Amino acid sequence: MNQEELIKPEVEILLEKKESLLEEGEDYLKKLGPGIITGAADDDPSGIATYSQTGAQYGTSLLWLAAWTLPLMAMVQEMCARISLVTGRGLAANIKHAYSRKVLYVCTAILFIANTLNIGADFGAMSKAVQLIIPSIPFSFLVIFIGIASLFMEVFIPYKKYAKYLKWLVISLFSYVVTGLIIHMNWSTLLIDGIIPHITFTKTQILLITGILGTTISPYLFFWQTSQEVEEQIAEGKTTAHSRRGTNASEIKNMRIDVWTGMFLSNLVMFFIIAVCANTLFVGGITNIETASDAALALTPFAGKFATLLFALGIIGTGLLAIPVLAGSTSYAISESLGWKEGLFHKLKEARAFYAVIAVSIVIGIVINFLGINPIKALIYSAIANGIVAPIIIICIVHISSDHKIMGHFKNSRLTKAIGWTIAFLMGITAIAAIYSLF
Repeated sequence: MNQEELIKPEVEILLEKKESLLEEGEDYLKKLGPGIITGAADDDPSGIATYSQTGAQYGTSLLWLAAWTLPLMAMVQEMCARISLVTGRGLAANIKHAYSRKVLYVCTAILFIANTLNIGADFGAMSKAVQLIIPSIPFSFLVIFIGIASLFMEVFIPYKKYAKYLKWLVISLFSYVVTGLIIHMNWSTLLIDGIIPHITFTKTQILLITGILGTTISPYLFFWQTSQEVEEQIAEGKTTAHSRRGTNASEIKNMRIDVWTGMFLSNLVMFFIIAVCANTLFVGGITNIETASDAALALTPFAGKFATLLFALGIIGTGLLAIPVLAGSTSYAISESLGWKEGLFHKLKEARAFYAVIAVSIVIGIVINFLGINPIKALIYSAIANGIVAPIIIICIVHISSDHKIMGHFKNSRLTKAIGWTIAFLMGITAIAAIYSLF
């Protein structure tokens, strides 16, 4: 037997392994949907500004929040998705059936205010980021153009195509990871501070922690996750609530892979943004960061123009991803609360009220940028509004997902229920501390 004959079987084995890995990779990617989009939308320009400010003001001392919030947000999102898969309805519709409508109306009103403030801040951040790349374009023009373009895409592009575009925008998040890898960072310090909590209980730090919790464990993600699970089922042909009701172990497993992947990506990006700003801005004595674009511009002396470009592109990409999630989650919540026909799979003429809410939210977001409102104050108020309503909604989520009559054998385990109540308690305490620190 010659050498060629000896090598041939080994080559065939390697090719088979390669094909097997490619098939597994394709199968894994097919399982990614609402969870990966929800997780990526969590890192919107407002969130990026909060993380940048955290790294610039406190270095790596609050880096541990990226690791510690991951299981908390993933557990809540997993409960939301499971509720939707079992009941075939969105979160607001489930809350309406289980609780007094007054509770839902109050939560939805606060959600509208918080999301609209967020949208306004995101439009401003995206426009400033574009100006970092093309300075000659006026800010006012960019705000209006981005707002109208966001509205047009969400209203007129069919859901199937739109969901694919949103998935591709997830790639923009890796710009922050790349930025972290091209600059010099002390990885041993990052590892220690990324695990061990450090809290000084100052007013500024409490507000920042509230902002981080408000942008990671955020109500708009709860409503979007459940509604997108419904949209996915409708795209598969389950057009009635009855046909969507019920699930199986395989669907639950795929959903968990999707959710945990999305939440891991979200917190990985949070980790790198805080780390990059800590190792450049904080070290360089630049602690006054008001917007995400401020952070991008401030990187130039320390990490070069390429890092600034990557940061700016990330702001634009995550903004394009987050705006439809913010506006859409508000519309889903209001439409389900009031019994309106809802869903991105509908055409405009079929769900005028649903799309009207999206339009109003986006238009107000545009107008906010011309009222002279400080972007950081808008983010703080948005975070506090989220902090107030989040514990209430989490209580509803935990209660519904633990109810055997609703969930059957897919109800929460004792451990999941205990973690859910703990999350609600922590969010409540943080919100109270933030409100107290303002006075």
